[in-house]
Amino acid sequence: MEKKCLLQNNGKNQEVKEISILQNSQDLKMILDSLSWKILTMLSKKEMYPLEIARQLGMHEQKIYYHIRKLAKTGAITIQREETKKGATAKYYKTVSPAFGIELPENYRPIQNIHTLNVPEPLQKFFKEFLNNDILNGKIVVGSPQPHGPFKTSARDGHYAAHLTLFMGQFVKMPNEFAVKLDVDVKAEKEEKNSLILVGGPGTNLLTQEINEYLPIKFIMHPSDQGFLFGGLSSKKTGRNYTSDSAGLIAKIVNPWDNNKHIIVIAGNKAVGTKACVLALTNFWEKTLQRYDNKDTFAVVIQGFDLDGDGKVDAIEVYE
Repeated sequence: MEKKCLLQNNGKNQEVKEISILQNSQDLKMILDSLSWKILTMLSKKEMYPLEIARQLGMHEQKIYYHIRKLAKTGAITIQREETKKGATAKYYKTVSPAFGIELPENYRPIQNIHTLNVPEPLQKFFKEFLNNDILNGKIVVGSPQPHGPFKTSARDGHYAAHLTLFMGQFVKMPNEFAVKLDVDVKAEKEEKNSLILVGGPGTNLLTQEINEYLPIKFIMHPSDQGFLFGGLSSKKTGRNYTSDSAGLIAKIVNPWDNNKHIIVIAGNKAVGTKACVLALTNFWEKTLQRYDNKDTFAVVIQGFDLDGDGKVDAIEVYE
């Protein structure tokens, strides 16, 4: 008996169970007999031997044996184990699957990636430009761990990108090409015209540094002989500055190098601020995207907090 999977949505989650496909109408007719159906239902719950079934149904044992043999012949039930009872061998039967069905051979069609069926609407809207048939369409860019850029800094936030990609894996299929790139490689290979998700602040991610002038909330970057000095985040809209190490920015804008693409920036004043922003978009996306209106420009300031006092950011607040 051929076996397949039966998928259903219970309103909260996708559920799947094995289903055995009946091969002909005689098998179906046998299973749908009222007594056979009662026996089949009982055996789907637990393994039983015929005398036990007869006693529970208040019927003659031979009648039960008759239906057991018919069900076994169709392949719907099988012997799970044998046990000696009062000098005789009791055969315990169980259904081969928790469900049975018949299948018409035609009209198969591809379905949407099952992971995307229950993706909340705010997440769908926020990442929609980064998906093509549920496949990641763009690059996730992290700062190089080697000294680079005007400050010769070494990025320490690549593992935060790993947390982000694990989260996105719930609703994004794996692309054929490697999805995560270092900022120096993107620069060298002239890939700025992709849709980009930039992880890390301007001190460690050269792409975040270049895109800063286009952001609605900017990192404060003062020119110096060595390049730039960083002084936190500044909002032109509210006039507020955010200088805490654990503060950061989540922004989405049109890619200035290619107006058909988009850029998401997930960056902190320091590495801990980048961590707070990644947590905001993964663990606390409902709060973070509450005011996202599906427009091309979006920006919020994230402030990370350590509520349990273990020295690690575990909570966030959203400003702006």
